[in-house]
Amino acid sequence: MANFNFNKVIVGGRLTADPELRQTSNGIVVTSFSIAVNRRPSRTADGQTQQQTDFLNATAWRQNAEFITRFFKKGSSICVVGSLQTRKWTDQQNNTRYATEIVVDEVCFVDSKGEGPQGMSTAGAADSFGAPSFSNGVSAPSDFEVVSTDDDLPF
Repeated sequence: MANFNFNKVIVGGRLTADPELRQTSNGIVVTSFSIAVNRRPSRTADGQTQQQTDFLNATAWRQNAEFITRFFKKGSSICVVGSLQTRKWTDQQNNTRYATEIVVDEVCFVDSKGEGPQGMSTAGAADSFGAPSFSNGVSAPSDFEVVSTDDDLPF
């Protein structure tokens, strides 16, 4: 059997709290956060629909940590790509402890501009945090044609 090792996860959900930027003793920035991810609803024995949620811990380093703490707040939708890592340590009572977390390699916005957690303004929500604007005041070219349906596309 071939040696096959693959450790890649893609998780989309909502932040359970505001991420906080910290620094290691070496000055490397890091943030740890939790993502709430709803599972597919299941039916109980009496036919009721039951929603279950997983709370997944994640850690981001360097530029990803800075990006996440700058643009994401509690309740923000987020998509992260990374790998699972398990840490092992001994606590003060000499018990062996384990923690499995996502180490973030990539992070993506999920909410559209104006969507997001309660309390964020809908007008320029991303702009209030310094996110780049995609319009930048540039008008469409004069030969630009708005296509109302996919049926009109040439491919």
